Amino acid sequence: MLILSAHVDLRGATVSNTDRELFVLAARVGQRLMKDGLKLTTAESCTGGWIAKALTDVPGSSQWFGEGFVTYSNDAKVRQLGVPRSALRSHGAVSEVVARAMARGAVKRTGATHAVAVTGIAGPDGGLPGKPVGTVWFCWASSCGVRVRVQAERKRFRGNREAVRRKTVHWALARLLRLDSTGSL
Repeated sequence: MLILSAHVDLRGATVSNTDRELFVLAARVGQRLMKDGLKLTTAESCTGGWIAKALTDVPGSSQWFGEGFVTYSNDAKVRQLGVPRSALRSHGAVSEVVARAMARGAVKRTGATHAVAVTGIAGPDGGLPGKPVGTVWFCWASSCGVRVRVQAERKRFRGNREAVRRKTVHWALARLLRLDSTGSL
């Protein structure tokens, strides 16, 4: 049985050693969301659904996580999240503008109170001047009635593709723990 408290008890949960840290983070995120009656959605590109996977590894996650979007292609970002094609043309998929649009789109399409969006270059190819491999844009969104507040942040992670993606998932979850009691980031 999984017990969510100040300390996460893993009894009964099957978690590999490599995913243990992500599981604990996800469980803590879930505990916070559940306590405050909040719902989370995800909009992922470079992580390919890994954030949603980490969240749904937690038993009972359906109480605070309803759905997630994997929008790896630009067309998927436009179709599923309403990212403007003009933003993709002007700024590229790995940009603050696109991360913000992804997070806003996820909240608006699901009715969730919160979203986390990630778009980046995991490598080993794809780096550009000003956007080297390991560049990731994050955006966290919170819904306040009809208004959606967003906070974006750029990080650069070093390592191979697996490392960049894992660090991205870790940072996305860790940052969600900064929610205050009103659900603001």
